[in-house]
Amino acid sequence: MAFDDFQNQRAPGRTGAITADTLYDAGLRQHMLGIYNYMFAGLGLSGAVAYLLMQTGASTLFFTAPGQFTPLGWVALFAPLGLLLLASFNARRLSTGATHAIYWSVAALQGVGLAVLFQAFTGQSIAQIFFVTAAAFGALSLFGYTTKRSLSGMSTFLLVGLIGVIIAFIVYMFVQSSLLQFVASVIGVLVFAGLTAFDTQRLKTEYIAGVEGEIAMKAQVWGALSLYLNFINLFQLLLSLFGQREE
Repeated sequence: MAFDDFQNQRAPGRTGAITADTLYDAGLRQHMLGIYNYMFAGLGLSGAVAYLLMQTGASTLFFTAPGQFTPLGWVALFAPLGLLLLASFNARRLSTGATHAIYWSVAALQGVGLAVLFQAFTGQSIAQIFFVTAAAFGALSLFGYTTKRSLSGMSTFLLVGLIGVIIAFIVYMFVQSSLLQFVASVIGVLVFAGLTAFDTQRLKTEYIAGVEGEIAMKAQVWGALSLYLNFINLFQLLLSLFGQREE
């Protein structure tokens, strides 16, 4: 057999492999782009709700001053946690419509918490911390997407750290210790920074080529929810640490 004939026989296989890889990469990029689009839309909804509450005076339905919530405000504050628990136990059984409803409800309710921050901190400070958060989130997410090193070993540390931060802030609501708030905020920043890189890599790894329709749509929404929560918590913690309060 001539060398040229041998090459011609191998060419289709090589072309097929290249085509499969190209299609996989294109599908992965489209999948991740869908996740980020949902995430940014959720952040936009949260910001819009916070802005409308402040501009219309409807914020008084939820809080009378930073940290002083009405009964309806307490419901809005803890409702996202209830929705997240519902989602975590029923993610596979929920329909696409229910998945969307949970995501957009969480994003809208988070707007109440942002309205509290908008009232407590200066507009310049909020804008500065938002851009810092966006830059940090972008860098961490890019690292998680491009690194060849597996970040799965971080999962236990991040889970323990997240539980610790939640417990610390619950205790802070009753103790009102500035030191406890500072320590919890610092640890929280580290945890959500790690989760941003970890979740990005996880979402990339979990992508399955060829999955379309309802399954793909739900996967994008759940992925967006995890990244949205990382961003919004990172923003709130950085603002509490470095933001300038209204006098």
